[in-house]
Amino acid sequence: MLDFRINTFLTVCEYMNFTKAAEILCITQPAVSQHIKYLETVYNSKLFEYEGKKIRLTKAGKLLYQTSITMKHDEEYLKGKIKEEQLGITSIKFGATLTIGEFILPAKLNSYLNKNKNMKITMIVENTKELLYRLEHGEIDFALVEGYFIKSEYDYVVYSKENYICVTGKNYKLKKQPQVLEDLLGETLIVREKGSGTRDIFEKNLEEQNLTINDFSKVIEIGNINSIKYLVKNNHGITALYEAAVKEELENGSLQKVEVSDLQKNHKFYFIWRKNSTFEELYLEILKEFQ
Repeated sequence: MLDFRINTFLTVCEYMNFTKAAEILCITQPAVSQHIKYLETVYNSKLFEYEGKKIRLTKAGKLLYQTSITMKHDEEYLKGKIKEEQLGITSIKFGATLTIGEFILPAKLNSYLNKNKNMKITMIVENTKELLYRLEHGEIDFALVEGYFIKSEYDYVVYSKENYICVTGKNYKLKKQPQVLEDLLGETLIVREKGSGTRDIFEKNLEEQNLTINDFSKVIEIGNINSIKYLVKNNHGITALYEAAVKEELENGSLQKVEVSDLQKNHKFYFIWRKNSTFEELYLEILKEFQ
């Protein structure tokens, strides 16, 4: 069972405010301070330091946070597994980014469920930023992501490597024949919302050429891949995404690739979970079934 003072510590970390933590936990602020003081004594190290009127984690505090959040998730996962054992059911709850959840996983989930008839599955489809938040707060067990994450904070394996391309509608008239990304700046760019892995990759590519999304003549932000594809097919602009997401459209000719030499050709998808989780072996067994 997780020590109640660790829970206090995690609450302070979430809000970076002792008063707010006390309010959330329904205890006094002195009690919060005592809990933190106790942990600092146990670990013989300061966990928080002041920067003006604001607090932040020390290096020791960051280490304790990363370890504690994993412990908290594992405890909740264990409670769930014990309850499932009593009820005779099995379940997994995980996250996937939009490209993976909509275009990569459905066939694999079908195969998995055919072999695991009594399995209860909850799949949260969100952008990378949101899934990392849910993973950190123990709301999901693991995630399959396409975007960037701090690798030192998670355990992970490469799930797959996917082609990354730029596309237009079959009748779209480019302002000029492009050779490099800069040649596309006169076009309308249709792009995913901030926090999306698909967008992050495109922005990283632009940064390498000293460009930004705002350098395009017009930018349209859409948080749905199918809506983006619809607009691009109807010649409202160009977009960059994974080839797996437009496989059907490329085959039937409603979309076409735009070749630019300095656009990243492929990118890795990752299977990630909380660092040092007790349930790593179980997650890796599930991964095998998803491949």
